[in-house]
Amino acid sequence: MAQSSILGRIGQLARANINSLLDGAEDPEKMLDQLVRDFRDNIGEAEQAVAQTVGHLRLMEDDQREAQEAVAEWGGKAKAAARKAQTLRTEGNADQAARFDELAKVALRRQIGFEGQSKTFSDQIASQTELVDKLKDGLTKLRTRHDELVQKRDELISRSKMAKAQRQVQESVREISVMDPTSELSRFEDRIRQEEAMARGMEEVSRSSMEDAFEELEDAGTEAEVEARLAELAAS
Repeated sequence: MAQSSILGRIGQLARANINSLLDGAEDPEKMLDQLVRDFRDNIGEAEQAVAQTVGHLRLMEDDQREAQEAVAEWGGKAKAAARKAQTLRTEGNADQAARFDELAKVALRRQIGFEGQSKTFSDQIASQTELVDKLKDGLTKLRTRHDELVQKRDELISRSKMAKAQRQVQESVREISVMDPTSELSRFEDRIRQEEAMARGMEEVSRSSMEDAFEELEDAGTEAEVEARLAELAAS
């Protein structure tokens, strides 16, 4: 994946509104697990991109160093050829002096060419260094966000499990309340009390009937005594 694409992904994940994503998720726990995997995958890609970019940077630094060495080398050759040409010219050897002048020019052209390469490498190194810094900074942020996300995921999963357990307890309590046996016992007790009251009522009714019977017997005995005494009076 290109470095620019990696930076885009890093920025997207680093700016991601986790709470908003979770609010719209059917299964927040699965969403959190997927986000953690996305972060982990992108961290791996970012690490490879940083390593690759740093590798390219080091190669360019090596190339620039070689170009600078070549600049110095060809500058030295140009200087040596120019001095030799001057010496030959002083000695009156114009033809040889001209030949060394040409050699000096060739060396100067090579020096100028390597100076251009060194300048190009310098610009590329500056750009690559900036990219490496951005990638490293993004990678650091991504790792931080990953750690925060893992901690948040563990916390939310724990809270979710506790909430489910509490809900199950409340549902069990509600079912127990709906099926409360004490209400049945209360109705059964009321029925027994009614039966006990009925028994007491029947007992009172029975007792009253017996008392009436005994009173009737007593009244009958009294009347018999009255009749007997009346008969005795009539006979005397």
